[in-house]
Amino acid sequence: MIKVAPSILAADQLALGDEIRRVAEAGCDMVHIDVMDGHFVPNLSFGTDAVRRIDEAFPELFLDVHLMLDNPGRLIAAFAPHADSITVHAEVPEDVQHLLDAIHASGCRAGLSIKPDTPVAAIVPFLEKTDMVLVMTVEPGFGGQAFRWDMLNKIRELRRIGYAGQIQADGGVTLANLPALGQAGLDIAVMGTAIYRSQDLEGDIRKIHAL
Repeated sequence: MIKVAPSILAADQLALGDEIRRVAEAGCDMVHIDVMDGHFVPNLSFGTDAVRRIDEAFPELFLDVHLMLDNPGRLIAAFAPHADSITVHAEVPEDVQHLLDAIHASGCRAGLSIKPDTPVAAIVPFLEKTDMVLVMTVEPGFGGQAFRWDMLNKIRELRRIGYAGQIQADGGVTLANLPALGQAGLDIAVMGTAIYRSQDLEGDIRKIHAL
């Protein structure tokens, strides 16, 4: 079964509570929260207070927090009480192993993400301490981009070298490319536009779960 993680970056920001409730009631498995600093990626999004408020309003939801920050180590402790998993990027100028250890010490699952131009080889030394690898299937920063089909090779490579943790894909993921992602070894689909513009939300989530 492929799990569904709606990205609230694509939700109606003026009705965010209703938008989260809508995907939760439709059967999503978790909610994906992109935290952007305007430096690591060219966009700004949610902060610690937003994640805290979401956790307070939806305590039963698994919150999957993706830190697209230059210095995520400074904020892990602030996000951790309100997150279930925290993902950092391999490209940051910090000690990746220290970041993963800090996430685990905070009680959260630890994820490690790679941008399209970063090879799998760059994260091999950290895979044993990584609960999940997030393969960016677009250049991170903005929603609505076209899916990079060549990123399927990264998922295949992770499985080929024996990575047993979860693999997540984020960027341009749709019902059309999910069968190929599933065959490559995907576990979790981060979906923004495809979910929030769905005309049959419950039906689409059932279809994804069935893959």
